[in-house]
Amino acid sequence: QVHLVESGGGLVQAGGSLRLSCAGSGRTFSSNAMGWFRQAPGKEREFVAAISWSGSATYYADSVKGRFTISRDNAKKTVYLQMDSLKPEDTAVYYCGASRGGTYYLDSSYDYWGQGTQVTVSS
Repeated sequence: QVHLVESGGGLVQAGGSLRLSCAGSGRTFSSNAMGWFRQAPGKEREFVAAISWSGSATYYADSVKGRFTISRDNAKKTVYLQMDSLKPEDTAVYYCGASRGGTYYLDSSYDYWGQGTQVTVSS
């Protein structure tokens, strides 16, 4: 069992930065791949970024590549999403998920989810 809690969301102007954190608990956290997804009003949840259990491999959606950076600290059981050069279209609720395996960009591959944190980017 893995319990996840996101934090760090808020309101920021376009071009600004935010750093999201996802604090995990449970013995298996460090063996799980982790991902960030987001859901904007009226839209389906979409993949943002993922990181392997060791942190050696990272993956990004084309829409955030070069602007967002995912990282993890297994000793702290925390995953981060550094978001730079934010755009109004990045506005969404951001969720972190823990995966025991599967295709990293599919939310069906994730077994545990946090409650989400709101990110709002004003123009």
